[in-house]
Amino acid sequence: MQKIKEVIVVEGKTDTAIIKKLFDADTIETHGLALDDKTIDLISSINETRGIIILTDPDYPGMKIRNMIMEKVPNVQQAFVAKKDAIGEKKLGIAEARKEAIIEALNNKVTFVKDEESMTWNEFISLDIIGNKQRRLQVYDAFHLGYGNVKTLFKRLNMAGITMNQVKEILDK
Repeated sequence: MQKIKEVIVVEGKTDTAIIKKLFDADTIETHGLALDDKTIDLISSINETRGIIILTDPDYPGMKIRNMIMEKVPNVQQAFVAKKDAIGEKKLGIAEARKEAIIEALNNKVTFVKDEESMTWNEFISLDIIGNKQRRLQVYDAFHLGYGNVKTLFKRLNMAGITMNQVKEILDK
């Protein structure tokens, strides 16, 4: 069983149970959107010693939790499971995700660095991603950046330090 040094932030108990079946890893549960300052302080202190990986559901509350943590705790690692891989019978989430998708997400984590521009808006526009959902999804998948709209993709590419040339390589394949 693969050991993960960093502590994985998940939304709830069922997410923790799935992670523990797949990895030798520790988790912190946010209890969904009930994430409080005490938990954020814990995440911050653990990030300084062991590191943190955020693995939340691929939905609006999951994105909101990510943003709340990223606001207060810089340089945490991000792992994304695609929405299509996390659909259960009645729910959408990490607990419903395919095991292979969770393993792939944690093996392809990214770190976002704020205030770093690796690509200008004009360069991004020149990639012909705006208005082309297929190309946008191709870029999200190739760099394991989760899912979002065009502005979110531009922001995540820059925060991950991905250049226009790197995106061109993916799109030209």
